[in-house]
Amino acid sequence: MIRINLLGQARPKAAKQAVPLEATLQIVLAIAAVAVAAVILSVVYFRQKSDLDTINKNIAKLRAEKASLEQIKQDVDRFEAEKSTLQQRIDVIETLQKNRSGAQDLLQMVANTVVRVDQLWLTSVERKSDSLQIKGEAGSINAVANFITELKRSGYFDKIEIKNAKEDDIEPGVETYSFEMNVVISPGGTSAEQPKTQAAAATQAPAPAPKGRS
Repeated sequence: MIRINLLGQARPKAAKQAVPLEATLQIVLAIAAVAVAAVILSVVYFRQKSDLDTINKNIAKLRAEKASLEQIKQDVDRFEAEKSTLQQRIDVIETLQKNRSGAQDLLQMVANTVVRVDQLWLTSVERKSDSLQIKGEAGSINAVANFITELKRSGYFDKIEIKNAKEDDIEPGVETYSFEMNVVISPGGTSAEQPKTQAAAATQAPAPAPKGRS
């Protein structure tokens, strides 16, 4: 719809309403408050971000140190295992060496004891744990008894047990006795009663004595 001004007069303009000063001030303050808050939040954000970055760097550093310590721990565990294995080998070698020396001393003592008994010789000497299984031949029962006496006097043995001693017929017309005995080794080793000259005696068993009656 078209309106025509027939009066020919200009229409009056609407009067502008003035904005109150108080409202303007509030708007300015609100904008300033928002700006200040934004600045504060930005400062807090960047500070916390910096702290977070520092914490993350420390965490990464600690993780690297932890990995390094775990590797060191693995190396230490491996070295300890190798040390334990080597120590076991050393203990075994020392034990074997000790037993070897002890066996030589025992054989020497038995050989020296046989030397001091007439008409007696050994056919086998076998060590089992802390005892010796001895088998031999003698020209008489007295020779076997003398052998037992010499073993006791040596100080190397605690207990001597005769398993059997019987006359045999190895050679017709010749009286011989076979015997078996079990001798318990003394844990104290040699006795002070043993003559010092025995240390220089030969370690080989003597040749069998001629068979015959005592």
